[in-house]
Amino acid sequence: MTSIELSDERRDALIAYLQQLFSNEFDEHLSDFRAGEVLDLMLKTLGPTVYNQAVEDVRAHLQAKLDDLGGEVYVDPDRT
Repeated sequence: MTSIELSDERRDALIAYLQQLFSNEFDEHLSDFRAGEVLDLMLKTLGPTVYNQAVEDVRAHLQAKLDDLGGEVYVDPDRT
């Protein structure tokens, strides 16, 4: 998996969110640089796990749809 790339707008919004979170919850001010470093660390450490879980969730969802495909599209040849 390649690294997760965020748009500038998304990155800025997440940095602002982290700064607000740390201010409200921990009474600590994070500079833009520090909040960016926290964000990068979170993406690096949590990103692959979240990505893999999302892939597994999609796989399970698609498998359930495929398992039910016969019931969804089956046409009874005796009903004409």
